[in-house]
Amino acid sequence: LEGEKMEETLPLIAGALMTGMGAIGGAIGVGLAASKYLEGIARQPELQAYLLGQFFIMMALIDALPIISLAFGLIQLFG
Repeated sequence: LEGEKMEETLPLIAGALMTGMGAIGGAIGVGLAASKYLEGIARQPELQAYLLGQFFIMMALIDALPIISLAFGLIQLFG
């Protein structure tokens, strides 16, 4: 790709990578958090209510990354 075509293609690739990598990172993070939550309940079932609250806080923090990445990716694609 040369010249103008390259200038049109690079923002599309960058937006696609931002969106895709954010989704992959979020999915891995959610999977790890859920597995540790279940592991904690298996070890100490009496802490289930406490761990559930902590799990929801972590899920909110983990899900922020894909949302922010999606926003920047869409800005890159359509902005």
